Amino acid sequence: MNIQELINDSNVTIVDVRTEGEFSEGNVNGSINIPLNEVVDRIEELKEMQPMVLCCLSGGRSGQATAYLQSSGCDKVYNGGGWEIVNSMKI
Repeated sequence: MNIQELINDSNVTIVDVRTEGEFSEGNVNGSINIPLNEVVDRIEELKEMQPMVLCCLSGGRSGQATAYLQSSGCDKVYNGGGWEIVNSMKI
């Protein structure tokens, strides 16, 4: 399954790891906001959300979160990159 198929799969959660302020200025419809600085504390909650596609402004923070989650045993976590790119792929 490619990233666009994942983004449009109803079983996949889109998690935006930007700050609450950034998220409130624009986001992917249906996505949830868990800022990067909360990922470690919310690991158990995030594990329950798999499969998931993470996004942020450019893909840097979502890449960090993806790497951390994968190293913590999450195997259905994908970096979607910038939220606007993810949004453009959403049907």
